[in-house]
Amino acid sequence: MESYMPISYLNDFIFCPRSIYFHQCFGRVNKRLYHTTDQTDGLNAHKTVDNQTYSTSKDVLQGLEVFSEKYGIGGKIDIYDSRKKLLTERKKKIKVVYDGYVFQLYAQYFCLTEMGYNIENIHLYSMDDNKTYPMEKPENDSEMFNKFESLISKMKSFSMEDEFETNPNKCRHCIYNTICDVSVC
Repeated sequence: MESYMPISYLNDFIFCPRSIYFHQCFGRVNKRLYHTTDQTDGLNAHKTVDNQTYSTSKDVLQGLEVFSEKYGIGGKIDIYDSRKKLLTERKKKIKVVYDGYVFQLYAQYFCLTEMGYNIENIHLYSMDDNKTYPMEKPENDSEMFNKFESLISKMKSFSMEDEFETNPNKCRHCIYNTICDVSVC
């Protein structure tokens, strides 16, 4: 069976490619032992989608497993409203629309469209302040689309042996900085 990269890795890889390795090292260890409060809050915010209790409408797909053979990615969507043809990526609190957020939305979009779903609009949703951030679909934003494809390519070819440039600000906020061999903190 072909292996797929989890959609969640897109944002993680942008933050720090090495964090994915360390995340795998922890494997099935209870996340409460190493997650920060923000990460735990984010996971808790997704529970209604993961448990498919966000909506009872038959038009709303939630927590659906999706895959893209073209990109070699897979995971779960947050919310797709088939009546509105709207795909939503929910975040606990959006202070800045990071590329990683957009790329996770793109990944869900590509998975769903490859699976035959029709999507007319995509957006990010910030739960804490009830704000919606409409995004252009990938085919309408060539710069972001090219960055998305470049990211997928970099992820597929990444090696822990590659040269690595640290980012002190990211290292300072990384939950793995105490075990990372290149952390500057």
